[in-house]
Amino acid sequence: MRAVFLDYDTVSAGDLDTSSLTRVMPGLQFHGMTSDADIGPRVAGAGIVILNKCVLTRDVLRGAKDLKLVALAGTGTDNVDLAAAAELKIGVCNVRGYCTQAVMQQVWAMVLGLTQHLTEYTVLAKDGSWVRNEERTVLAHPIRELSGRTFGIVGWGELGRAAAKGAEAFGMRVVVANRPGGAREAGRVDLDALLAMSDVVSLHCPLTTATRGLIGAKRLALMKPDALLINTARGGLIDGHALAAALKAGRLGGAGIDVLPQEPPVDGDPLLDPDIPNLLLTPHVAWAAREARQRCIDEIAANVQDFLGGGRRARVV
Repeated sequence: MRAVFLDYDTVSAGDLDTSSLTRVMPGLQFHGMTSDADIGPRVAGAGIVILNKCVLTRDVLRGAKDLKLVALAGTGTDNVDLAAAAELKIGVCNVRGYCTQAVMQQVWAMVLGLTQHLTEYTVLAKDGSWVRNEERTVLAHPIRELSGRTFGIVGWGELGRAAAKGAEAFGMRVVVANRPGGAREAGRVDLDALLAMSDVVSLHCPLTTATRGLIGAKRLALMKPDALLINTARGGLIDGHALAAALKAGRLGGAGIDVLPQEPPVDGDPLLDPDIPNLLLTPHVAWAAREARQRCIDEIAANVQDFLGGGRRARVV
């Protein structure tokens, strides 16, 4: 069965072992990147398609007469028309849990970077401020201990649970939000209440119709003025204009953002404004540890091998 990897360069910098893939799919064709115009021709005649960020529309899937399986190199599925895949009896599988440790590191790097004001203090240490006025430099930005504070989690899946372990290690109280758009669950709190009580809020929920624009101006106004907002999930969860305004006005303590609604932000984004204070912004790298990417490759191979044996491992369709 012919197999193609449409955008291998989005998961590898030449540092991964692909032998697990080629053992399962001898002759697998690797394409570093594939333009929108080339997706259809490259998918044509393939029985298995592996992709990370390329988009498979209904039209592309309809034209792929031999396609049996779409294997995603990640957890998100919003770049594949799942309804069309189901109608056409094309299987779709994803990779789950491969980057848990990497994402947890990113969450806590951002929380600690903002709490300790590492960016600002690095500037003060290097620009001569420390030499000119030690007392004013050392106390220029407020540093607080995390112990005893509240860590709010929106999205109680594997990533949310991993972030919670970090919070517990710092002596924080963990609270979990009820599922946005879902029923209330014992031991959880409604999102608005969680925002009001939390000192740090970390988003780990998927982007759905119920969660798009989940955190806008009204909900940001519920948060403590010194609270931190961390988003390593999906950019569409947050209204970027509202977040930028809240940070500029000092109505929020800080934000750590690893994801934007459009990636890369070729049409611009309000959070790219260099004058926004207390904002750490990274280009969707929370998942990108080498170990996590290797794990992803090996999980894709396991998914495909299971599919070829008649199984449904990690299937979403």
